[in-house]
Amino acid sequence: MEKFVSLSGVAASMPMINIDTDAIIPKQYLKTVKRTGLGVHLFDEMRYADDGSEITDFVLNQAPGRDAKILVAGENFGCGSSREHAPWALLDFGIRCVIAPSFADIFFNNCFKNGILPIVLPQSEVDALTADAQKGENAVLAVDLETQEISRPDGGVVTFDVDPFRKHCLLNGLDDIGLTLQKTKAIDKFEAEQQASLPWLSRRPAG
Repeated sequence: MEKFVSLSGVAASMPMINIDTDAIIPKQYLKTVKRTGLGVHLFDEMRYADDGSEITDFVLNQAPGRDAKILVAGENFGCGSSREHAPWALLDFGIRCVIAPSFADIFFNNCFKNGILPIVLPQSEVDALTADAQKGENAVLAVDLETQEISRPDGGVVTFDVDPFRKHCLLNGLDDIGLTLQKTKAIDKFEAEQQASLPWLSRRPAG
């Protein structure tokens, strides 16, 4: 997993509430187990008309939203099903931080496991960042995970909370597999000791 230390980039505003995972990545694109190639289908039904053409007034189809790295969203973002393809699609598009007043629990957890930083802020602060995200070419925010600060275009700073363990994992690029691999020596030691003391556990059946 790629480390998340700091991020500076275009912020796109999607202030609607209850954006669910089927809106983020519709069910017909869940056949793949690859984490790449889903960005083109992110918010598919909002981005494209029935004939496949872009809907011009959708934020990610406009400049500078096409290059968004940060999404400022509404309450209960990521509700619905538990599909991990939702953070995969965001990440493949280029979005590595989502800011909202609240998130669905499973989506919130999946973000951390895939290198995306979800930030929960009071509605008043989200509203201010939403206004920042609507400033066209000046819609740039800077997120610093180490200091837990968001720098706004006008020079203002917003602070945010994050669980210390999840912060450690993001800063060091550790997903569940990475955390397990940190214990490789202990695992190898346990398996060697088990093999020595209980050799029959690893014997293959005859025939």
